[in-house]
Amino acid sequence: MNYQPVDLTTDSEYSGRVQYSSKDKDCTLRISDLRERDSAVYKFRFTTNQEGGRYISSPGVTLSVTAALQVQVIRVTVQQSSTEAELKCHSSCSPAGGLSYVWFKNREHITSVETSTYTTWFNPTDVFSCGLKGHEKFPSPSVYAPKLTSVSVSPSAEIVEGSSVTLTCSSDANPAANYTWYKENGNPNLQRLSGEPQLVFSSIRSSDSGQYYCTAGNELGTKKSNNFSVIVKYGPKLPSVSVSPSAEIVEGSSVNLTCSSDANPAANYTWYKENQTLPHGQQAIYHFISIRSEDRGNYYCKSENQHGHINSTSQFIDVQYGPKLPSVSVSPSAEIVEGSSVNLTCSSDANPAAKYNWYKENEDSPKASGQIFTITDVRPEHSGNYYCEAQNRRGRQNSTLHLTVVAGSMKSVAAGSITAIFLAIIFLCAFLFIRRKRSSKRTPKPGWRPDNQAQDNMGSVYDSPSAPVQRTPAEPHEDLCYASVSFSKNQENALYSNIRLAQPHTHKEEEEDEDVEYTTVNFKSSSTSTESGNQEAVEDLSELYSTVSKHPRV
Repeated sequence: MNYQPVDLTTDSEYSGRVQYSSKDKDCTLRISDLRERDSAVYKFRFTTNQEGGRYISSPGVTLSVTAALQVQVIRVTVQQSSTEAELKCHSSCSPAGGLSYVWFKNREHITSVETSTYTTWFNPTDVFSCGLKGHEKFPSPSVYAPKLTSVSVSPSAEIVEGSSVTLTCSSDANPAANYTWYKENGNPNLQRLSGEPQLVFSSIRSSDSGQYYCTAGNELGTKKSNNFSVIVKYGPKLPSVSVSPSAEIVEGSSVNLTCSSDANPAANYTWYKENQTLPHGQQAIYHFISIRSEDRGNYYCKSENQHGHINSTSQFIDVQYGPKLPSVSVSPSAEIVEGSSVNLTCSSDANPAAKYNWYKENEDSPKASGQIFTITDVRPEHSGNYYCEAQNRRGRQNSTLHLTVVAGSMKSVAAGSITAIFLAIIFLCAFLFIRRKRSSKRTPKPGWRPDNQAQDNMGSVYDSPSAPVQRTPAEPHEDLCYASVSFSKNQENALYSNIRLAQPHTHKEEEEDEDVEYTTVNFKSSSTSTESGNQEAVEDLSELYSTVSKHPRV
């Protein structure tokens, strides 16, 4: 180990007490106000004008200082703002015979006292010493209360959480001072941290940041140091997110999200919604001027500085709003046929969830409640406008749909078949009228009529005179055609139609026999099977019996 000696003129312990002198080859060191702690080994070093010409004497001179005189503090009494002390001058090498003492206060000779004890009032800044009369130039070391108490830190660089830090308290005092450490936290009952000159943090924490001070005390008094600020730098702690106002959030209101995190230096913040960075979200407070329903979701913030970063837990923002315009639909979406079942469905975005009521136009009472309105047996009177009303405590909205019911296929086929039958009857009457002129005379037995036995799926048409033909010479003769039409589906339904065909007669009044013609006409009708959905042709046999009364022209 290469030891480098210290020049005493630069050592603060010897400041103002050392003096160098040299003459020819002799060099002298003079130490004034010698103290016991000046005991040490002293060496002389001289330097020549040659390169590397430095030399140190060895083994050196050993100085051992023993206090011949020493001031002892016997008693200290504190009364209000003043302190009384009883001092005694003690000699370790007392010469034979009685001694006379001298006392010094603040280095001034107190002439009124020559005894070994001295009682006096003093201030914390006062300094006392004693000596032997006749040897006043060699007084005892001074005694005094602590002064110049200060705190230093090591290392002196920036203090980072987790590092090792030492605080040192120093003070000038005689007798030597005792030290006590405190942390100022506003608590009047301060807790004593340490009774040593050094306060050591082996792994300093962020909570150790604060104001520290020490006290140095001896029998003559106590001196407090100035506060020393310990600033520990650390990364952000777990951030918290708060919402203002804390009550229910309603669409259109103003809302603030606040991110808070303990960090040193202060943290920077970034806001996220569902893992997506929010624009203009680089502040501790994220402000919604007028919050919208689509702003509903999970939010969190990230806190970071040069010592680390951390994310907060998620905060769910529930925005309440009235129902949006409902969407209405019909199922099945195809043509609604009479007798079928239909579902009307209503849906709306709302928070809290909407309740639904169904109304028919021009009716005050609801037809149904709930999101789905089912009509199981649709009838023509169900046609019309329906509207759905969605409602929650934030508002209401409604939407309308039009329902059209189409007649069933069986009735359509029946209506078409009846129409065809009427056309066929008209055609038949016209056909018979033409054939009458060409037919031969036949005389049927009075009252004869074809069998009128009804059969399943069969219709009969009868055409015959209701009474014997009457002839009146003054009036033209009328030809009558009676038709009976029956169209049925598993039952007998008769349709009767009377058709008259007027025909001019000659002036001949002799009675002619009636010509009768029988004609059979078959009709086919189709029905729809509702079970299989396929159309099947069903042949219904219809018999048309016609009796035509014919008067030949003369």
